[in-house]
Amino acid sequence: MKILDVSRVSPKSPKTATISAAATSLPLTFSDLIWLRFPPVERVFFYEFPHPPSSFFDSLLPKLKHSLSLTLHAFLPLASTLTWPSHSPVPVIAYLPGDDGVSFTVAESDSDFNLLSGFNFSDAAETRLLVPHLTVSEDRASVMALQVTLFPNSGFSIGITTHHAAMDGKSSTSFMNSWAYICFHLKDSSDSSVSLPEHLVPFYDRSVIKDPCRIAERFAKIWMDIGGPNNKSLAIQKMGKGNPHSKLIRGTFELTPSSISKLKRLAESKKSAVTQKGVRVSSFIVACAYVLECLVKAEETEENRVLFIFIADLRSRLDPPIPPTYFGNCIGGVMFVCETKRLMEEDGFVCGVEGISEGLKRMEEEEDAVSGTGRLISDVVNIMRDKDVRMFSVAGSHRFDVYGNDFGWGSPKKVEIVSIDETGAISFTESRNKNGGIEIGLVLNQSVMDAFASLFAKRL
Repeated sequence: MKILDVSRVSPKSPKTATISAAATSLPLTFSDLIWLRFPPVERVFFYEFPHPPSSFFDSLLPKLKHSLSLTLHAFLPLASTLTWPSHSPVPVIAYLPGDDGVSFTVAESDSDFNLLSGFNFSDAAETRLLVPHLTVSEDRASVMALQVTLFPNSGFSIGITTHHAAMDGKSSTSFMNSWAYICFHLKDSSDSSVSLPEHLVPFYDRSVIKDPCRIAERFAKIWMDIGGPNNKSLAIQKMGKGNPHSKLIRGTFELTPSSISKLKRLAESKKSAVTQKGVRVSSFIVACAYVLECLVKAEETEENRVLFIFIADLRSRLDPPIPPTYFGNCIGGVMFVCETKRLMEEDGFVCGVEGISEGLKRMEEEEDAVSGTGRLISDVVNIMRDKDVRMFSVAGSHRFDVYGNDFGWGSPKKVEIVSIDETGAISFTESRNKNGGIEIGLVLNQSVMDAFASLFAKRL
């Protein structure tokens, strides 16, 4: 890996006035504050580009940077800084014209593009080099950083690192969709006439998030009490639990539509356990349950209980619902707890289907999604105090359409959530084939990865 250039891209106003100016100061909500000191979210998008480096530097790169500056005009918070002012009960994302912008790194790699962008196992450390570092200190934090890496005569990648307290996966994906849209429609690297369609224009009004019980301030106080009192540090906390000296392997597995149908039939065939309880058997539920069962068996989980957590979008579940283009975090959690031995049994998959479905049902029956999120966080914290609990979580979603991001050189060959090597999460994206399948990403040590691969393929 060779770093060629590091610059700062600032928002640039387009010629047209159809893109409204974004808010320049955004206080964090209860849903943002959950993630205040969590590791950044890192994704990498691989694109085929079998052209000489001169085409990359003379044409592709200038167009990417120009379209980025236009896109940032609509996404000012991404070019902003997160701080925690002394007078504010919660941290604030604030934009300072002339000072703020997005760090933009240009690099070149001699790694095997086809290996990193394929379904082969690869060294997780190689993919990590393709995402930029997010500048975070005790008193300020960048919101986003970008890195474009050239693989000469083969392809390029776009690595994006975002502060989780600033946005959820839906907002991050919306930014990438918007950047790709503007870049795709530019006539050249000096054109400033492209504007975003209405469905991509972000919505910033924080007043739509109703928090009468002041859960946001309660979450803020929890953070201040860690290392406190009144600890307003923004420094990221280490979340990983693996051996830092152990070589980690990155692997991608696919559940095809036929595999998903097979898992659904298997779950539905257990009528006494599933159908009579009214448990739903969706593609997402069976995918989660199957991966969870295979992981627990592959690593031979020693803890007596398993905690499984995944995130759900609350935009349509709030009362009243808020616009789908709301920018920030607007997510709640769903959890499922069971004895490890249940997942180790032959019907561990069915146990997972039941538990995950029931967790979703509980969330949907909550009259107040905000209060429900507060209770869930408290429950998770209490459960995690038990050292005999193994936690698994999901990052991403198979509904984000990340493979739709065409900047003008074709759809991505592969999309990875890089940060799962730090968090230990299971990543979900839609299949690159856009056929209704689901791609699952994992970072494990070699022996567990081999065991998981064997278990994953066996039943399918």
